[in-house]
Amino acid sequence: MALLALLFVPFSQHALGVEYDYTLQTVALGGVLLGILSGVVGCFAVLRQQSLIGDALSHAALPGVGVAFLLAGRDAGALLIGAGVAAWLGVAFINALTATTRIKSDSAMGIVLAAWFGAGIALLTFIQSSPDASQAGLSRFIFGQAAAIVRADVVLIAQVGAVVLGVIALFWKEFKLIAFDAPFADALGLRANLVGALLATITVVTVVLGLQLAGVVLMVGLLVAPGIAARQWTHKLNQMVILAAVFGAFGGGVGAVLSAVQANLPTGPMIIVVLSLLVFISMSLAPGRGLIWAYLRRRRDHQRFAYMREHDIDVRP
Repeated sequence: MALLALLFVPFSQHALGVEYDYTLQTVALGGVLLGILSGVVGCFAVLRQQSLIGDALSHAALPGVGVAFLLAGRDAGALLIGAGVAAWLGVAFINALTATTRIKSDSAMGIVLAAWFGAGIALLTFIQSSPDASQAGLSRFIFGQAAAIVRADVVLIAQVGAVVLGVIALFWKEFKLIAFDAPFADALGLRANLVGALLATITVVTVVLGLQLAGVVLMVGLLVAPGIAARQWTHKLNQMVILAAVFGAFGGGVGAVLSAVQANLPTGPMIIVVLSLLVFISMSLAPGRGLIWAYLRRRRDHQRFAYMREHDIDVRP
């Protein structure tokens, strides 16, 4: 907590002209914790080339939020359970489509994304048009709203996040194997489908935890952007996970604070803006893979070949 104070007090008080208070502290900590969790989990989605899965799951959770509100009101636990159940139904439907039809996984994810999100928007519109619509407050699940985060939410993110990270540590070898070569995992006797289902479960949990902060529309960015940025800097999974956690913490914390100090700024877009800058910087400056390095390498090769032609140097074997 002291570290967060050192990071955010000068920024909030002097650059933004606001007092460092309980709300800002809560929002910053929630954004940092969610960024760490999303960055770590998202690495496996990036490596498996399933970045769309986060988008599909976050959108699929929306109708569950609406149904839970109709059944249990604004109880936070009920809303999270409803979102998780709806997202899991989305996962089951995606798996059923890919297993029983010729539809590929990305197309199945797109179908679930559109169908579940359409149902969720229709349901939320119905709820907002009801007599007690002013008390619903469900619109924050679309784009996220940091001001709605309380200390209990941060504690929940920390506790559930610790469990998720513990599962990843326990099944590290299995997750690593299916991330790089699922057919080889099957050949070794590892049931890749079961491991994939476990990985999908922790992805669902991560998405549900981030809905209130980042929203269903942009939760996918918080899930995959840190992994994409980290991938530019390293080829090793353990280093990639650490970098993704750092990038996610920075983007989640800074984006959440910016939205908290300015009431008109939704949290999800601000987090994605910060993470997008990190991705752009990584893709431009990362040694070996960055765009600037690639340009310098091509320029050096061009100059070398031009020199050899000018001096009639034959490099053929």
